[in-house]
Amino acid sequence: MDFFDKLGESLVTAGKEVGQKAKDASEIAKLKLDIKSKETYVEKQYAALGAAYFAKHKEDEECEEREQLFLIQEALDEIARMKEEVLHIQGAAACPKCGMKMPEHATFCSACGAKMDDMYED
Repeated sequence: MDFFDKLGESLVTAGKEVGQKAKDASEIAKLKLDIKSKETYVEKQYAALGAAYFAKHKEDEECEEREQLFLIQEALDEIARMKEEVLHIQGAAACPKCGMKMPEHATFCSACGAKMDDMYED
């Protein structure tokens, strides 16, 4: 009977250890998920802070980060140009007021009613 008592005791101990390891793994996974969530939040805050700083200082000639601000503005201008080119290829234009995609040569924006004819000066 001693053998079966020891076997039962070993199985109970092993079961407890497996249960604890599963609990630990679950806690670690939750913590890692929470960490990633907070890191994503911080990255978004950094981006918002950077965007606010850019908007506030993009015209400053004496700004210490002038070169980076210039490069960002240059990239933003190129992005706008490429978006306009995509719209042109699609036979569309963006409303100057709300940005809604409209058929090229539309007179008014169907979303906000803004006049679009001044967009079509070639």
